[in-house]
Amino acid sequence: MLLFLSVPQPRPPGARTRAGAARVARWRRLRLQQLRRLRGLLRGLRGRPGTGSRRRGRMALCGQAAGAASLPSELIVHIFSFLSASDRLRASASCSHWRECLFYPALWPQLRICLRVSPAEQPRLEFLMRKCGWFVRELRVEFAAENYLSGGGGGGPGDGGGSADAGTGGEEVEALQLSTRWLEVLRTYLELVLCVLVSIRNNRNLQKFSLFGDISILQQQGSLSNTYLSKVDPDGKKIKQIQQLFEEILSNSRQLKWLSCGFMLEIVTPTSLSSLSNSIANTMEHLSLLDNNTPGSSTLITAAELERFVNLRSLALDFCDFTAEMARVLTDNNHVPLQRLSLLVHNVSVMHKSLDNMPNDEHWKALSRKSTSLRVYIMAFDIKSEDMLKILKPSIPLERIHFDSYITCVSGAIVDLISRQYDKFLTHFILMNDMIDTSGFPDLSDNRNEDPLVLLAWRCTKLSLLAIHGYTVWAHNLIAIARLRGSDLKVLEVTEESIDFDQGELADQDVDPVHNLIEQVSLGLGQPWHAVMDIESLSVFTEPNRHFYREMQSFSEDV
Repeated sequence: MLLFLSVPQPRPPGARTRAGAARVARWRRLRLQQLRRLRGLLRGLRGRPGTGSRRRGRMALCGQAAGAASLPSELIVHIFSFLSASDRLRASASCSHWRECLFYPALWPQLRICLRVSPAEQPRLEFLMRKCGWFVRELRVEFAAENYLSGGGGGGPGDGGGSADAGTGGEEVEALQLSTRWLEVLRTYLELVLCVLVSIRNNRNLQKFSLFGDISILQQQGSLSNTYLSKVDPDGKKIKQIQQLFEEILSNSRQLKWLSCGFMLEIVTPTSLSSLSNSIANTMEHLSLLDNNTPGSSTLITAAELERFVNLRSLALDFCDFTAEMARVLTDNNHVPLQRLSLLVHNVSVMHKSLDNMPNDEHWKALSRKSTSLRVYIMAFDIKSEDMLKILKPSIPLERIHFDSYITCVSGAIVDLISRQYDKFLTHFILMNDMIDTSGFPDLSDNRNEDPLVLLAWRCTKLSLLAIHGYTVWAHNLIAIARLRGSDLKVLEVTEESIDFDQGELADQDVDPVHNLIEQVSLGLGQPWHAVMDIESLSVFTEPNRHFYREMQSFSEDV
């Protein structure tokens, strides 16, 4: 069970500015006075415990005799405001009156839920959304399907609890069990999505709405809608209901500033955004629509629709949907300068959509002139080098780039191009390769005088994060990277199996090459360092979609 609530704690006003230091001190003094008054009130309610009854006196508040049930709701809510989400849940167990105050709207302005696509989640989700869905101002929901369809995990729906019998019919039985689990996942996914959307359909306080569906595992065998989805929802009624509810939420919204939908199956359609009123579209500050499964040449937003979003500070789209015409719209005088742009380049989209309509270098120059603080984040899934050469225009203010490959490897020429073109902007560089055959990782420095990764560290002086798996990283080059960037390189994640040593280093009997590597890299970075021993602990590798979506959210908020 993965269900998490996140509630923002009070923050001192002006805490980020030097001018607000006096206000922060004054705020803390008032906060301390409130806590002292509250403690005095609680001591008065439970009385002064006598000798030998200290624990009984402390716990008296939880009983009816101490008067906990007779406290006014306003005071209970005030007490709850000082507690974390988990402490509130524990405190609400004192009596029914306290439980009634637990879901007071002021206590839950922000709700973040991460749940596994499992039938066991549904009653919990229904309860939570019934309590909070009608008033919550910020709602973020993540649906996770990881390990749910794996045969090795704890038996999922339709799992017989053991492997199929070897011999004749074994593969057919295994395929049938897998098919049954897929159908159950889809059926549960649709029910959970319906539960969320129904609960907030009339919420006019909603300001931030974010949905993420980790369903990539369901798309690996081809067109999902033509196989399992048609069996779960043969007449398409549930899908139609989900799409109508989503549009109803948009049409009923009165304060929506942030709309984000990533990898959610069959929710957003090319006509969904037309449900937003002009007044809401004109004041929207963030919009992200990420769906590499959009059929044919259709897009979730057009340049004409984008003209209504004149107040956008951040935008996230599939790269093939971000056209030259959209870039032109964003440079219009009636649009505020765009600060953050996140683009997803997926091989599925590139196969079905043309790159001919993408912005050229002049469009990127115009965007950069419109907003000097514009920064771009690109995530590339299995993109060929020739396509990346077309995409990486010199004038893109590229701050972050993330390569995730299963078949197509990134070439040293691409890394070298990035280090030369984006040396003034690049801060994050992630290189992941999930090759089936791990007997030999590609070597980016092959037939080159200088290693492209070392040149990247030398040229990109703002580089603060470097993560590598599935590419050969020579130990001496890793030491050079650490020395070049020093303490400015906050994160250096390289998997153990990606590191290789020269024969000379291995032949030296007086020095342990692994120990020497750890020591030299740690000295270069100015902090303890070690290689990533367990690749499964690296979320950027195991959950690339989720990692990109979360990073995109924080990247967009950092305006």
